[in-house]
Amino acid sequence: MSALEGLRILDMTQYEAGTSCTQALAWMGADVVKVEPPGTGDPGRGPDGSAEYFVVWNSNKRSIAIDLRSDEGRDLLLKMLPQYDVFVENYGPGVVEKLNIDYDVMKAIKPDIIYARLKGFGTSGPWSDYKCYDMVAQAAAGAFSITGEAEGPPMRPGPTMGDAGTGVQLALAITAAWAQKLRTGRGQLIELAMQEAMTYYLRTSTSGTNYGERAASRSGNGQLPTMSLYQSAGGGPNDYVYVMAVTPRMWESLCVAIDRADLLTDPRFETPQSRFENRKELKSVIEEWTRSRDKYEAMRILSEGGVPASAVLDTSDLYQNPHLLERGFVHEVEHAEKGKVTLLGWPARMSESNVEIKAAPILGQHSSEVLTEDLHLSSEDLDRLIDQGIVGQS
Repeated sequence: MSALEGLRILDMTQYEAGTSCTQALAWMGADVVKVEPPGTGDPGRGPDGSAEYFVVWNSNKRSIAIDLRSDEGRDLLLKMLPQYDVFVENYGPGVVEKLNIDYDVMKAIKPDIIYARLKGFGTSGPWSDYKCYDMVAQAAAGAFSITGEAEGPPMRPGPTMGDAGTGVQLALAITAAWAQKLRTGRGQLIELAMQEAMTYYLRTSTSGTNYGERAASRSGNGQLPTMSLYQSAGGGPNDYVYVMAVTPRMWESLCVAIDRADLLTDPRFETPQSRFENRKELKSVIEEWTRSRDKYEAMRILSEGGVPASAVLDTSDLYQNPHLLERGFVHEVEHAEKGKVTLLGWPARMSESNVEIKAAPILGQHSSEVLTEDLHLSSEDLDRLIDQGIVGQS
């Protein structure tokens, strides 16, 4: 069995923050039924209904299209509710309240429901009504302030941790709530604010601020020459290698790996402080070596020599990376509209739980299937709901 076999989730999420949460749960075996509006679906689907953005965030889910703005559509959702353990939503402030499907409403129908909410700034506080997306959350949590060159302005971070990082935290909270429910029989309300979730990834930066008395600084690609980014041969935009020789032993290994053992006795580089003071000279020496090799060769020599280092892989490299391919992290799946698509996998490897990755659903692909399973609706009733636009079916 998969780890979360038997866990059933009503997924009313959109874009990335909520969808990353429910995808993580689906990848561990939960039955995730994504509830979307007919016609348009999750806005992350894009104009053609199956944008690559949607495909990469919604694998292993089933899609049901219901018009929750209609009384009968809302009634269908609430009738389905007793068949599920969890309800997840990440709509904007006030949306579920307007639809009249908030926690109190659902708890009255299913007292042990786990109701999970993901909001930009939470549901209380002076910013609670503000709309929020990934980078807004990252700016509000301090991530911009520590990204960029020391003398430059704050910079937008690359990874979408405000969304996906929050989503995975919510997935953890849901699994913990389910474990508690299995012991106590009680559900609960879970709320996660993106701003607060993002601060978890800044704890190392805040650890040098005397508990918030001063602001953490920006360091660009590294101020220390032994922990910095170096250009390699090739001349491409990502032909770089990152070196992270943290300990005195790693400094020694770095000198040996680049065939410059003489640096160990050079008075300019004897101590961490002197290496920092003479960082321009030391960086020039190291980069002279990295520029004469491609990034993978530089990585191999350094790593085999005991120096933590990595070639800078771009997002295309990931899909062809021999290491990831050998580990089975890159998957080919068949999508109903796109044909064969290649997806990166789920990083957690569990010896007693293995879930095959399946392609994201097209809009309403499972409407008839789910409504028949959950509510035992007849084909005549389903046809009527589809004809009236209350239910969408692909």
